[in-house]
Amino acid sequence: MENKLDYIINKVSKIKNLKILELGVREGKSTKKFLKLCENNNGHLTSIDIDDYSNILSSKNWKFIHSSDDDFQKIDKLISPNIDLLFIDSLHEPEHIKKVFFHYYQYLKVGGFCFIDDVSWLPYVKGEYRDSQYVENMNRSIFKMILEIYISNQSNIDLEFYLKDSGYGFITKKNDSYLNQPKKIVNREFSLKNIVKKFYRTKPKR
Repeated sequence: MENKLDYIINKVSKIKNLKILELGVREGKSTKKFLKLCENNNGHLTSIDIDDYSNILSSKNWKFIHSSDDDFQKIDKLISPNIDLLFIDSLHEPEHIKKVFFHYYQYLKVGGFCFIDDVSWLPYVKGEYRDSQYVENMNRSIFKMILEIYISNQSNIDLEFYLKDSGYGFITKKNDSYLNQPKKIVNREFSLKNIVKKFYRTKPKR
């Protein structure tokens, strides 16, 4: 049965000389899988984390940068363009994700992929197996932020969601145009007109 990381691996496994930029290492599960893939196809993985994980692996196909991933002045000197895969799994807050996505997007090649981890709130709603109000609200905010990026950049990017476990937002770069800033989505769910419709729809018939 395909697990969450395997979904990404299958998307990029046939790319020759694969170049991956990974934001966030933690337990190293994704790092180890990405590195194995790079070693098999003459690729290269660069991982960035605010904690020092430099000793978890050793390979000529891997570079570890000990830094916060938003220290752009430092990191820009250490990474190269034409990345095939940008994997964002560091600080799970909407504003931080938006900041690092917009910055590192310029390093993605056309046709390259960006995966943003932890975008589904479904496992965290009340009564579900990961029940957590904080994570539910945070992931919902991240999901909404990704939609706001997409709605103002539909000619520049494609967007898909993978909702297994905590989910991914999956963005494909379509061209070299600069991205537009996110656009607030006008939601009619709580408009007076919609509330009145719902009231009459649910009102018991006599």
